[in-house]
Formats: sequence, C-alpha cells, structure tokens
Amino acid sequence: PAPCLKSHSKQDGGATPRLRHAAPVPRRGLLPRVPPPRDPRAPPRLGPPRLSLPPRRLRRLPRLLQPPLLRVPPPAPAPGHATRPQRPPPRPRPRTMPRPRLRGLPRAPPRARPLLLHIPRPRRDLPGRRCLLGDAHAHPDVAVSLLAGSVHAAAFRHGHAADLHVQSGAVSMYAAVGDVGAVRATFAEIASPDVVCVTAMLGALSAGGDVDTARELFDRMPQRDHVAWNAMLTGYVRVGRSREALGLFDEMQKAGVSVGEATLVSVLTACAQMGALERGMWVHSYVRSRGMRVSVTLGTALVDMYSKCGVVTMAMEVFESMSERNIYTWTSALSGLAMNGMGEECLELFKRMESAGMEPNGVTFVAVLRGCSVAGLVEEGRACFDSMKDKHKVEPWLEHYGCMVDLYGRAGRLDDAVNFINSMPVEPHEGVWGALLNASRIHNNVDLGKHAMYKLTKIESKNDAAHVLLSNIYAESHNWKGVSKVRNMMKSKGVKKVPGCSAIEADGKVHEFFVGSKSHPRYKDIEAMLAEMSHKLRLQGYAANTKEVLFDIEEEEKEGAISLHSEKLALAFGLITLPEGTVIRIVKNLRVCKDCHDYTKMISKVFDREIVMRDRNRFHHFKHGACSCRDYW
Repeated sequence: PAPCLKSHSKQDGGATPRLRHAAPVPRRGLLPRVPPPRDPRAPPRLGPPRLSLPPRRLRRLPRLLQPPLLRVPPPAPAPGHATRPQRPPPRPRPRTMPRPRLRGLPRAPPRARPLLLHIPRPRRDLPGRRCLLGDAHAHPDVAVSLLAGSVHAAAFRHGHAADLHVQSGAVSMYAAVGDVGAVRATFAEIASPDVVCVTAMLGALSAGGDVDTARELFDRMPQRDHVAWNAMLTGYVRVGRSREALGLFDEMQKAGVSVGEATLVSVLTACAQMGALERGMWVHSYVRSRGMRVSVTLGTALVDMYSKCGVVTMAMEVFESMSERNIYTWTSALSGLAMNGMGEECLELFKRMESAGMEPNGVTFVAVLRGCSVAGLVEEGRACFDSMKDKHKVEPWLEHYGCMVDLYGRAGRLDDAVNFINSMPVEPHEGVWGALLNASRIHNNVDLGKHAMYKLTKIESKNDAAHVLLSNIYAESHNWKGVSKVRNMMKSKGVKKVPGCSAIEADGKVHEFFVGSKSHPRYKDIEAMLAEMSHKLRLQGYAANTKEVLFDIEEEEKEGAISLHSEKLALAFGLITLPEGTVIRIVKNLRVCKDCHDYTKMISKVFDREIVMRDRNRFHHFKHGACSCRDYW
C-alpha cells in the first residue's frame, strides 16, 4: 500500500507530519465478485439458455487425447474473475489444428491420431445443425458410443432432432461405432429416410450380422447406388455367405451398376471362401481387360484368392508383379504357402520380408509357424517363435502357443508339447488344448486325449470338433464304451456335430454335397460313378479304412457309412462333369478322414487325375497316388 501523510495534533508535539501505512483498498478486477444474497421467495430468473455442448466430460476428452504441442488454450475467464496481465490478442485460429503444430502427433496414441486432426476448438456460439455430428462420424475408431450418444442428445436439446440431415448423420454415426440398437431406434424415427440414411442402416445391419433384415431393406429400396450394393455384398461376405454374395454380384451386373475396386475385393473374398477359382480368374481377367490399376488392396485380394484356391503359382506370380506391398500382402502370401504345405518356401519368403525391411506382426508369425507345423520343421519353428520377442519385440498370442503345441504334436514329440503347455506364462485357451487333442488323435494316445478333452470342455463345453476327435480316438482303439460315453455327453450338452459339406465348381457354378445326401439332380449318374470307382479301386487292392466309424456295427455297414462321405460324392461328380486333364478342386468344411484321404490318393492314380482338396486344416494335392501332405495332417 502507498504511504500517506497525516497532520498531528498539538498533543503529539506539533504539526510535524509523519508517515503511516493506510489500509489496503481493493482494486477492481483482482478479487472475485461476490453475488448479493437472493431472496428465495423471488421468482426464478429467466434468460438465454447456457450452451452445454459438449458436456463437461466430452469437453475434456479431446484435451486429454492431445499431446502437449496440440493442446488448445482454455477459453478466457468470465468477467469479474482475477486475471493476469493481458498479452496482445492472438491472431484468429482455424477450427482445426494448423499443420505446423502437428510435430507432436507421433507421440499420440495411434487410434487417436485421426481425431486429433479434426478436434474443433471450444466454441461458445450455437453449433449449426450439420456440424453437430460431422467430426464423430468421420472417425468411427475413436467416436465411441458415449460420444455418439452425447452428441445426438445435444442435437435434441438444440432443436435439430427432426432435421433430416441430423437424423441421417446420427444413423451413419451409430453405424460407424457399431451400435446396431441405436441405429434401429434412430432409423425408426425418420419419416422419409433418404438414400444415404437407408444405406447407412443397411451397412449397420450387415456389419452386425443381420444380413436377412438388411436384404429385406435392400429389396425395398426404390433407388440403389453402388454404395448400397457394396454394403449388401460386404455383409454377405462378412458372415461367410459366399453363395449369396456371388449371386448378388450377378444381379449387380445385370442392373448395370458400375463395378469398382471395393466390389471386386468383396467378390474375390467370396471366391476365396468357396474355392471358386473360375469366378476368381474371371475377376482377374476383368481387371486386366479394363486396364484397372492393381492397388495394394486389390493385389492382396488376388493373392489371397489364388492361395485359398490352391493355385500357389498364380498367387506368387501376382505377388511378384506388385510394385507396392504392405504387411497384409506379405502375410497373405505366407499364409498361402503354409496352407499348401510349402514350409521351406514359407520360411524363405519370410527371410525376404525381413530383408526388405518389412516388420512382421502377430498374424505374420501365425502364418510362418503354421507353415513350419504342416511341413514338420520343428527346430525352425522353435527358432521363429523365440525371435518374436527377442528380435521383433512381438508378444506371443495364444494362437502362437497353439501353433507351437501343434508343431510338437504333429512331429510326435508329445512330451515336449505337454512341457511347453506347462511353461506357458498365460492360461491355455481352447486352441492350445485342441492342438494337443489332435496330436493325441494322430498318435493314438488315449490317456493324453482324455486329459486334453477334459481341459477343453472346461473352457468350451460345446465344441463339437473336440468331441468328434475324442470319439475318433476311442473308435480307433475299439473302445466303444468310450464312444458311447462321448455321444451321450454331446446329447446332454446339446452339442450337434456339424455335417460334412464339400463344394466343387463346374461350368462356373458351385455345387455343394452333404454327407449321405441324394438330392442332387444328377445323383443317379453320381451313384453309377461311385460304383465304378469302388470296383476299380478294389482291383488295385484298396480296402476301406473303417477305424474312424463311430458305431460298433458290422464291417460291411461301416463301409456303407463311409461310402457316402461328401468328398466322395463331390469327387464322383467331378469325374463325370470335368473333362480329362482338368484339375478337380474340392473344398470341405471339416477335416478329411483317413479313408477318404487314402481313397482320393488311389483315385488320382487309377483315373490319372490331379485332385486338389482343401479341408479345415490345409490343402492336399493328390497326384499319381501321392499327397503333398505326405500323410501328415
């Protein structure tokens, strides 16, 4: 406080002035203003509503996601609060972060980086109807359901709930975050949805797996653009309904809808799922004839399609012709080599990948370990597993541990497999115990199979494949009481065995055969071919392998039970339909049994045909009475 002068009285010894400090006087603006007490009986004050968008938590969310270099300064304090000396007013900034300040972006979480580029500054003016949902819809990875619901609620509070643009944006936003329930509720409130809104609803239903409802909505659309067609096509592919996907693609072509890269990628994925090589090759020729650029995404889809159809040479030809490859391209090529039993080639390609400077991820190591497993490369697989953490800093997943157990088990090193499971730092999951159970089946170890089955049922009690594997172990050792026990266990738990299904492509159409089915239009011709096949094979000394028949019946009945397996029906159809010299390609949904495996080997020799069969585990290339798996699958 400033000193002040005061005159003294005569009692103080005259009028000699002296200094003293005056009481501090508060200056305006340094202390908070205290509001006067308000009469509780007074009516409430009415005024303009205070803006509550975004709410307090959501207002802090963008700030917490930003690194220090990107943080937006807080808004100016309200009048009457204590302030520091003011600096010159800054220049007006754009609503999004300027490019020079993105130097701290690499330190941000990877999934938050797209959002950081579009986080708006705190605003105090009323937001427009079209900007309410824009930023959340543009970045579905970060726009979680909480953010979506809060932004939608703000649209209600500010009177934009009935606006068609806001409603359409809300449907798209909820579809992006995967909230199907909110999509349905929001869509039901729209009186006249436009094409964009219906397409968003279609994509949300397809992504949620409800493709039947999505198809009903799709069929009711008066106008369909290529986005709606692609959304429906992608939905079918996502749930594995490849036949409907290819049928929809045929309708799309008849309707004259333009076909782009996204459409072709979905069609190639459907062909890969079904093993429809002819359709996949048609897509490849379509790309060539139209002079389309083979992008990384399209090239990867071609590599995946050829690999899963068993044409590894074409897959590698496409791979080598690509000028640009990403981690998914390399992984697709590695998986194709592994599925086809080419373990050495898989390891060589993996070394090329490392030399090219491409850092592998967890999926890449799953492909390499499976390649080592199907080829019986135990030491190489162990070295690859050890290099994951030591060299590439990739933490092993449970899938990697399952591959290692399968690697040891297929090689007959069951003790090493058990020791490896006991040394795992995490609790084994169903894939690990399933691999041990399959190894017990290969080497007919009943006790170890029972132990693996016990552990597996505690984790996944309704695994039909595990019950069937244990039944096969009991059946091969003629333990019919054990087979009956497993069958009763399946009935009590409501577990149903998935029926075997084999598919074969002929004349551009995929034909499916189920075990014991006689519904095919050409079944009489198939039955006659089956009789001819059995007669010729018996002359060559073939005897049916009935060890895996799960019933204690007579030997002739067992032979009759396995004679109508789905792969045999598909094989007979291929012999009477496909011309000589054509490769017979069969895709089966389950593991091929021993008898069908031996049967197909002899068919390839007696009829001099090359046969490629893809089962649940791998590819089998039959030629001249031998199989590429070397009877090791």
